[in-house]
Amino acid sequence: MSGGWHILLVDDDEVFVSTLAQALRRRGHEVETASEPVAALALARQRPPDAAVLDLKLAETSGLGLVEPLRTLRADMHILLLTGYASIATAVEAIKLGATHYLPKPADADEILSALGREEGDAEIAPPDEPMSVERLEWEHIQKVLAEHDGNISATARALKMHRRTLQRKLMKKPVKE
Repeated sequence: MSGGWHILLVDDDEVFVSTLAQALRRRGHEVETASEPVAALALARQRPPDAAVLDLKLAETSGLGLVEPLRTLRADMHILLLTGYASIATAVEAIKLGATHYLPKPADADEILSALGREEGDAEIAPPDEPMSVERLEWEHIQKVLAEHDGNISATARALKMHRRTLQRKLMKKPVKE
């Protein structure tokens, strides 16, 4: 898109969203911010943005729930999901729901703008040299089963044949690097 974008940032981390908004404004973009879904949708309904940058984990909810309502307001909106808890399962769900791109945190303004500006995937991307570690495979499997059970921890624990508290402890940890 030429010229500045009208971007909606949705993140409950006040310092992060303030810093990112300032960086995007310095690059010539108009930015509106919200810390929770209801406020984000209210802003988007007043004036649908060109792009939305959503945090996956918003207090007690998920940024995934905003993808479809935002896409309904403006079909050509570029939607980027950011997360500190990157997993294949959430990336797949984000794209299925209509997100344009998905980036792990930390991501800076230039990476975010680059991702928002991409229209297509890259068929030339190289596969990883090493397979995932056992710990990372476990993390990915837990995320997949959790997504299949709509985030219900008890149902996920039963499906994994794991005690609910054990699952909660595993989910509290940061994901293992690939």
